[in-house]
Amino acid sequence: MNDRIRKLSGQLSTLQADAILVTNEINVTYLTGFTGDSSSLLVKPTGQTMLSDGRYKEQLEEECPGLAVEIKSPAEKPIDFFTQVVAGSGATRIAVEADQLTVAQLSQFKKHLPDVEWIETSGVIVGHRMIKDAEEIEILRSAVRINERALESILAKLGPDWTEQEIAYELESTIRRLGATGFSFEPIIGAGPGGAKPHYRSTQTVIGDYSTLLVDWGTKLGGYASDMTRSFHFGKPPARFLSAYEAVLESQLAAIDAIGPGVDASKVDAAARNVLKNAGLDEYFVHGLGHGVGLEIHEMPRLSAVSEDVLAPGMVITVEPGVYFGGEFGIRIEDDVLVTETGYEVLSQMPKGLDDCGLIL
Repeated sequence: MNDRIRKLSGQLSTLQADAILVTNEINVTYLTGFTGDSSSLLVKPTGQTMLSDGRYKEQLEEECPGLAVEIKSPAEKPIDFFTQVVAGSGATRIAVEADQLTVAQLSQFKKHLPDVEWIETSGVIVGHRMIKDAEEIEILRSAVRINERALESILAKLGPDWTEQEIAYELESTIRRLGATGFSFEPIIGAGPGGAKPHYRSTQTVIGDYSTLLVDWGTKLGGYASDMTRSFHFGKPPARFLSAYEAVLESQLAAIDAIGPGVDASKVDAAARNVLKNAGLDEYFVHGLGHGVGLEIHEMPRLSAVSEDVLAPGMVITVEPGVYFGGEFGIRIEDDVLVTETGYEVLSQMPKGLDDCGLIL
């Protein structure tokens, strides 16, 4: 039993359960290291069992040596296989990830195992995942380094005839050559008015037709995600861009400086929002300040005005204030930040001052 499963097992008494069924595939990966899908994990105080099928028999042996595994045969119905394994475990009070199951799935469990009491839980393992251990932090550091190196490589050869999608293709190719498995999300490459849409989809728009460019991109490495954004201008930028950029950067730096253990996530969001309010730009900041990153690109905690999360050492979060002027351009500056015992550490090191965001095409 590894430390992560042991920690989860130790919570069973608090959950008033004698087992917990983990069905979220990312949570299964977190607990076991298994990178396949279509598998679940039953954890008891005395041990754990993976429920999978024949496609993953060898992979499970390689990735999870020593883990007890039950393999469904092709002739078995999934619910019959599940019922047999769970009934054979002897567990009678089983916690489930209620926020990961459909109503139909839970109904099936209750129908086929009527003597089992199903205890609905939410966010138990996600809560564990918020705090990264030393190994996870080093992987995230490396993912950030690759992210930065890839974009720096693209900027060095960027031309006015490049399209948004060409930048995306070149970024992914470079990221993979640097050792990552690919993007952690579909990148946002927005020239001019495209950058004014926070979740824009890149098109064949030629970047040289506009004076601004927003790039939001992330790397997936060892299963972990990085997430950064930089905003640029070509030639002499409009005065509105300059003043807005300075305000967004000041907003981000104020938020980062507010980060520390025991700090309410909502207060970090407020630190950023207050700067933009004083600059008369708060109405253009239309989303939360940030989110956790890890095995998923969007994890807990959330940094927003309504967040009830409290920061703790080991959390890795994004800080990404932005302003968006519809039909014109958008500016967002985003870095990945580690919460430490004494404050914070900015994992991304790519320059972001006003003098760093000018590009010559």
